[in-house]
Amino acid sequence: MSPPGLGRRAALLVPPALAAGAAAAQEGAVDLLLVLAVDASGSIDADEFRLQREGCAEALAHPAVLSAISSGPRAAIGVAMVEWGAPGGAATVVGWHRVSGSGDARALARAVMDAPRSRQSWNAIGDAVDHAAALIAAAPWAARERVIDLSGDAPDMRSINPIEVARQAAAAQGIVVNALAIEGGRPGLTRTYDETVIAGDGAFVMTADSRADFARALRAKLVREIA
Repeated sequence: MSPPGLGRRAALLVPPALAAGAAAAQEGAVDLLLVLAVDASGSIDADEFRLQREGCAEALAHPAVLSAISSGPRAAIGVAMVEWGAPGGAATVVGWHRVSGSGDARALARAVMDAPRSRQSWNAIGDAVDHAAALIAAAPWAARERVIDLSGDAPDMRSINPIEVARQAAAAQGIVVNALAIEGGRPGLTRTYDETVIAGDGAFVMTADSRADFARALRAKLVREIA
């Protein structure tokens, strides 16, 4: 049996830098690293883009999504947002945010709404997946689950790195690529994304019937991915 006070004295002898590092490591891990990879290509006009941004902000701060986050072992996830379209031009428009409650979610939603629209064209999905995978690799927190959540209204067209190569590379890194197909005037896109975009264990596609349906579909998709 240790003499009284020995545990406390031993703790006081731990170098402050090591103690701080241990605390940071414990606080730093999250349950999920999630990149929202959102279509910002030339096919999306200003009104559609606004609906899409509003849908992302609404979904991220929705009570159902917050409940899913709180049910995890660490009750926290990391989220970043990427816009894609131009070959090799995918851009991080919202950097990593740690979300562990409603305040964090509201701050992330504001960042999503305030971010300037990136300059995009065409549909380079393979390059979007590459960019998102690199973003996950550089994330400031560790996570067992890592997901790229790609949404779009058209198939891959002009990627420098074809989507078939990019998705296989992401899966090899332990990253799951899920997709949200915005059908609109392009019936069959859900099947195309299922066959050509998603990758990794448990990967899936969900469908939004239109831009107006985007928030509902994304919310349901986030709950499934987080929980």
